[in-house]
Amino acid sequence: MELETFRGVVPFVAVAEEKSFRRAATRLGISPAAVSKAVQTLEAGVGQPLFTRTTRAVSLTRAGELFFERCRQAMASVSGGRDALAAAHAEPSGGLVVSAPFVVVTLLVPVLALLSSRFPRLTFDVRVTDQLSRFAEESVDVAVRVGTLAQSSLVARRLRRTRLVTIASPAYLARAGTPVKAAQLAQHRCLMGRAPNNKTRPFLFATGPLLLEPTLLVDHGPTLVDAALAGLGVTQAFDFMVADLVRDGRLVELFAGAAAEGPDIHAVCAPGRRASANVRAAFDALAEGFAKTAP
Repeated sequence: MELETFRGVVPFVAVAEEKSFRRAATRLGISPAAVSKAVQTLEAGVGQPLFTRTTRAVSLTRAGELFFERCRQAMASVSGGRDALAAAHAEPSGGLVVSAPFVVVTLLVPVLALLSSRFPRLTFDVRVTDQLSRFAEESVDVAVRVGTLAQSSLVARRLRRTRLVTIASPAYLARAGTPVKAAQLAQHRCLMGRAPNNKTRPFLFATGPLLLEPTLLVDHGPTLVDAALAGLGVTQAFDFMVADLVRDGRLVELFAGAAAEGPDIHAVCAPGRRASANVRAAFDALAEGFAKTAP
């Protein structure tokens, strides 16, 4: 591609946006005569007029409108490329807004500590919610999402896979007996989650779902874990929520060989935010921190 291809494009775009040769010249810091000459040279190069000129106004011709749209896109791409290069060398600092569901908060806090140790000038605004973030409306930089991602323009990075584990406290099992098959849960007190449609979430196993009569029904995963710790019955949770509790003997995992694969966890951001130094640092730290907890 020859250099001549781009000659006069910047003055042309400035005139089209300002609708005035004089204002375009002021914006570019050159004389109106220089702007006019550059546009005339460009028109000669493309072989047709790009502007309709009168003593009072300047407007684009039909050809000018088509050319302007392409030139503006090209200039935006070049500007975005320069911003990306600048961001690549920038030190993360200032505010980082992170949205995450309740179930991943225990994984998120160590990531924030990691980011803080690496980039002391970062500050954090964490919004814990099970509602999906609307990036444009809520000014969220990075969101952590659990589950299948809908088709969208969002940039996503998988952080880890999950398992759904069935758990109960030693005290409950000593009192009610330890089931050896999932079907025996019908004779146990089951602590179950409520879905957004207000229906009971079934327990999930590698062989498929098992819908049981709940003793406790709640729409907050950490509360189900607390209820299991208190000896109220058997529940299911993501592996990362209870790994330490199982390791310490405070909870017992049941049917380990029949555990179902759970949903993946992703970090997502709006496309225009991916080049930000803060967002890049957050993506890297989230991937590193969540990977440490993977089985």
